[in-house]
Amino acid sequence: MPKYKILFLDIDGTILTPDDTIEDSTKVAINEMKKQNIEVVLATGRPIHEIKEFGQELHISSYIGYNGALGIYEGDTIFAESMDTKDVKYILEVAKKNNHEVVLYTDSKNFLTDLDSDLVKAFLQQFHLRQNDLFTEDVIEYILGMTIITTGDDGDALYQFNDGIHLSQVNVEGMQHCFDVIRDTVNKGAGIQFLLNKLGIERESSIAFGDGMNDKEMLSFAGEGFAMGNAHPDLFQHAKHRTTDVTASGIYNGLKSLGLLQ
Repeated sequence: MPKYKILFLDIDGTILTPDDTIEDSTKVAINEMKKQNIEVVLATGRPIHEIKEFGQELHISSYIGYNGALGIYEGDTIFAESMDTKDVKYILEVAKKNNHEVVLYTDSKNFLTDLDSDLVKAFLQQFHLRQNDLFTEDVIEYILGMTIITTGDDGDALYQFNDGIHLSQVNVEGMQHCFDVIRDTVNKGAGIQFLLNKLGIERESSIAFGDGMNDKEMLSFAGEGFAMGNAHPDLFQHAKHRTTDVTASGIYNGLKSLGLLQ
């Protein structure tokens, strides 16, 4: 059995339940991993400046945020990859034509195309985004990630990208009309690979848990990739393992199956 050294955890639908709580079994599992000297990293599509409270609650200080665009290890930034301004402008143009809204993330704030839209307000409330402002062109070079808030069905089909970018549906109840913008070379999988290389940890010694399609690269790359029982149906093919739901001790049960918990 390989000696596991690092654990990557998505937030929404993985450690965070639909009622915005973290199960006691998840907290126990994380604490037990630390006792075994296994590093724990939060790997999320969320902006890191909005999730520090989760880190504090779980005593975690390492993050991969914005779907792999920014990495922080024990409080220090180790990589940051801003989006190409041409891609940002294209998305904004298509969104405007189709009455969609866009959330654009920098390393310190969330910028929105409309602060008064009901769709935007619902999104901000769902993900507890507090550091918000209206988007202006002067921040376009600092965008680390984007989420498109569409209307109706198949709104994502209106965006036609060349190779290198795709959209990932947000796997949260009531938010399926929202899509994260994912870059093929900047994603959670690339982010954890960078961190493993920096720390000198073998791929086989890594574990990852996720539930959304923005987790597919991470689960595919990790030595032991677990899809939560509540995961997007298309995610299971990218994971080595399937565990139970986020509301049924999914992380604990997955780690138990590896012999790391009793």
